[in-house]
Amino acid sequence: MSMQQKIEQSLAALAPQHLSVLDESHMHSRGQETHYKAVLVSEQFAGLNMVKRHQKVYATLGELMGQFHALALHTYTPEEWQKVGAAPASPTCAGGSKH
Repeated sequence: MSMQQKIEQSLAALAPQHLSVLDESHMHSRGQETHYKAVLVSEQFAGLNMVKRHQKVYATLGELMGQFHALALHTYTPEEWQKVGAAPASPTCAGGSKH
């Protein structure tokens, strides 16, 4: 199972009405299965600010968080998603992998 599939499987616990996980590793210089973008639409985000939403996602992913380098999160309630309809595009990597 790929890391992308593991992330999708874990995030299913948030009962998303919409979920997309994209492997964006090709846009970065740290190798394969390192950078991801997740777009989640869930009722469970209602009443939560962005920080709390992200904490909820991190808690849901648990130990998986240590197995990749970066996760760009875009979290919406169903009402917010109806208004925006799409997540913003990811910026191109500025590099910085000198470790």
